[in-house]
Amino acid sequence: MKKFVAGFTLIELLVVISIIGILSAIGMTAFTNAQKKARDATRIGDMKAYQKAYEQYYSTTNSAYAASCSTMDAMFSGAAPTSPKAPSYAKTCPDTASYCVCATLEVTTGNSANANTDCGGMTGTPGLFYCVKNLQ
Repeated sequence: MKKFVAGFTLIELLVVISIIGILSAIGMTAFTNAQKKARDATRIGDMKAYQKAYEQYYSTTNSAYAASCSTMDAMFSGAAPTSPKAPSYAKTCPDTASYCVCATLEVTTGNSANANTDCGGMTGTPGLFYCVKNLQ
């Protein structure tokens, strides 16, 4: 009597390997996009933190911003926020009446980016940058 040996043909193995490859490629793409969105969320949160700190400086110094962004950065309890991945944030504090802080975003579609895209030397299409300006 012959024993029955179960095995896979070469075609079956290649089909399984190709399906696994396709699924892993889809998973890696989704993971990469999630990472970019997470870094953009961090940048937008940092821009709001800058705005809050600079407005706090404004209220504690008799309604005037500092002529230097680094002076207002002292309002952070620790170090000022830094970008999670290059490029860094662009800050402009030209006088005691205004400031502008911008971040370059990685995901350029579906952003609720602020329309203030012309400050800090960053000019371009809305959605590429997220900027905050003085509220006063």
